[in-house]
Amino acid sequence: MNPLRIALLSYRSKPHCGGQGVYIRHLSRELAALGHTVEVFSGQPYPDLDEVADESGCSRGPVLRPLPSLDLYRDDDPFRTPRLREFRDAVDVLEVATMWTGGFPEPLTFSLRALQALAARRGDFDIVHDNQSLGYGLLRLGRIGLPLVATVHHPITVDRRHEIEAAPNLARRASLWRWYGFTRMQARVARRMQTLITVSESSAADLVDDFRIRRDNVRVIPVGVDTDVFRPPTLPRVPGRIVAVSSSDSPMKGATVLLEAVAKLQTERDVELVVVGRPKPDGPVARAVDELGIADAVRFVTGLPDPALADLFGSAEVAVVPSLYEGFSIPAVEAMACATPLVASRGGALPEVVGDCGVLVEPGNPSDLAGALAALLDDPARRDRLGAAGRRRVEDRFTWRAMAAATAEVYAESVRRGPTC
Repeated sequence: MNPLRIALLSYRSKPHCGGQGVYIRHLSRELAALGHTVEVFSGQPYPDLDEVADESGCSRGPVLRPLPSLDLYRDDDPFRTPRLREFRDAVDVLEVATMWTGGFPEPLTFSLRALQALAARRGDFDIVHDNQSLGYGLLRLGRIGLPLVATVHHPITVDRRHEIEAAPNLARRASLWRWYGFTRMQARVARRMQTLITVSESSAADLVDDFRIRRDNVRVIPVGVDTDVFRPPTLPRVPGRIVAVSSSDSPMKGATVLLEAVAKLQTERDVELVVVGRPKPDGPVARAVDELGIADAVRFVTGLPDPALADLFGSAEVAVVPSLYEGFSIPAVEAMACATPLVASRGGALPEVVGDCGVLVEPGNPSDLAGALAALLDDPARRDRLGAAGRRRVEDRFTWRAMAAATAEVYAESVRRGPTC
């Protein structure tokens, strides 16, 4: 395959927590290692990108091209009102106006900024790859001669459905319908595209159902893990330690279900739950910790680089993914790569990812989850068997290099076909 010039788009790319930033970091690195030229266009938070050296030792990217938003949802000042001098153009006005009226503007406004940046450099790229924004601005790329593919890890309509089901009252449901209004745009854009990439057969089926697109237009390419970093530990595991990754307070992530399960376990044994993520101080996860009286058994950590995250997974006797739904679950694969036995729900793609290398439980059922965790904590031989099987499954199926090579093949097909939007 001839080297390609790739514009990789990501409207937000949080480096150490959240699948989009992880995906962008590893895909861009492996594409560059395969000889392609990669420029990453991202809004805040920006990704951490890895340098790739050629045979002479010179770096050849990937290169970050910031497309700054007004950063209205920064961790230390969410839903902030920007000062007048921060406004640059009409897209900024649209971004604030959408936030002020209860919507989430970033997928649309990022796509408009990306269109402006790429239109000024239309001769510099062979292919544009959008990661999850599916904004209206993408539809004009074909008019300026740029082929386009997009990755949808899972349709955000699934998140909307779970959050609305969990809403306590009509006002909250109405607010959520407004917040998730961008999903209608994403469905319309997806239906106009010739090629979508997703990460599991489960997500592919959800895209067909929720976005009403043709299955023939969807390519399934699982994501991966760095098996040199995420590997079995050399030190003993910490007795009773359970590790989970939860990047948000969303009910779909099942964090409160996990906390209820840990509360049940704590009545009969010593356990420690380490959660990678930072809950909102006044959010449902923080409240559940207090209400369940388990603050002494739960610890939250954030901002871990990959080696530290691998060490944490390797220190645990059990890892858990309690989500009601996952389009793939990178944390599940990372835990398996560390030979850490896994308990996961049957939500979304998790059975497809885990296979027979973990214990699957009913989504949203804290008693089922507590029982599975207790059984594994009491059975070291079974933990060893499941951990070894998980490591083998990752080595056979889930590597970033294989994912990047398959993605580059999709690029080549799209370049041969030419612009279609």
